[in-house]
Amino acid sequence: MTTHLILLGAGKIGDAILNLLSHCGDYTLTVADRDPARLASVRKAAFPNVTVVDADLTDAATVAGLIQDHQVTLSACPYFLTPLIAAAARQAGSHYFDLTEDVESTRIVKQLADGASTAFVPQCGLAPGFISIVANDVAGRFESLRDVSMRVGALPTYPSNALKYNLTWSTDGLINEYCNPCEAIVDGQLRETSALEEIEHFSLDGIDYEAFNTSGGLGTLCTSLAGKVQNLNYKTVRYPGHRDLIKLLVRDLQLGQPARRHILKEVMEASIPITLQDVVLVFVSVVGMRGGRLEQQTYAKKIYSQHVNGQLLSAIQLTTAAGICTMVDLVVQGRLPQHGLVRQEQAALTDFLANRFGQYYSA
Repeated sequence: MTTHLILLGAGKIGDAILNLLSHCGDYTLTVADRDPARLASVRKAAFPNVTVVDADLTDAATVAGLIQDHQVTLSACPYFLTPLIAAAARQAGSHYFDLTEDVESTRIVKQLADGASTAFVPQCGLAPGFISIVANDVAGRFESLRDVSMRVGALPTYPSNALKYNLTWSTDGLINEYCNPCEAIVDGQLRETSALEEIEHFSLDGIDYEAFNTSGGLGTLCTSLAGKVQNLNYKTVRYPGHRDLIKLLVRDLQLGQPARRHILKEVMEASIPITLQDVVLVFVSVVGMRGGRLEQQTYAKKIYSQHVNGQLLSAIQLTTAAGICTMVDLVVQGRLPQHGLVRQEQAALTDFLANRFGQYYSA
């Protein structure tokens, strides 16, 4: 028996989600978007078990009608549509999943999840998403925690411009990460920190990187580890020099101001090319007491772009899509709670990596 699933949003990540779910044979999919180019691309790909619908996803009544009779709802839309879609899923009694990194939108999803008869699983991607599952797993090996450091980067394999960066996912989401306040636990207290600050430098496999505060990557981990850890933080990884140029745009030229972010988006999308040749870096370091002594354990992984079902997927497409598809599988299979808010870190890392989609993180 197949599960009826609707995907709202047919962009870069939506395309990868369709690739994974349509070929597994366990889902009948509807995909809805209003962008003719995106819909044409989906039709051209001829994914099996997929129905394409042209729809205005900013209209609440339209979205509610689309979700009706679908057991699972996936949002791959911009963060500002998250509350509308989540509310429609609640009304329709559909399990809800999204990819948003936006803190305010996720707070609304949490409110909608309260008392819901179905599962609400926000922030199912790479970061937030998989990074929280890894951090929670490593942290669980310790008797007490001092520091949990989480670092994630989606980077071009062959950087060639001054930013040493290519667009690989949602520009709106990227700008949010660079501009919005960040969460952290500092000396045992939940704090709000500034994006683009607290820069650090490190090397991995002989390559130099920088990392700095960005918004949203911790997901719900601050809540899950509150009172258990002295210091918890998340930083985005880039090649050296990127942060200073972004800070010039966001702060000095004030393009990070809400009323001017559309200018920053236009500049970035007009000037920075996309690439399918990228690498995703996942790095988690935990320090704590184990066996009566202070110990550090680290998880480090690089995932590269690869062909999946005959289609080349960038590393960020693959890891983000694999994240949400794995969480869908785990809920549908009854391996995660079936109602209310489900945090990413409630998924066991072993279950995630053993999943047919999660295994792409182990390749």
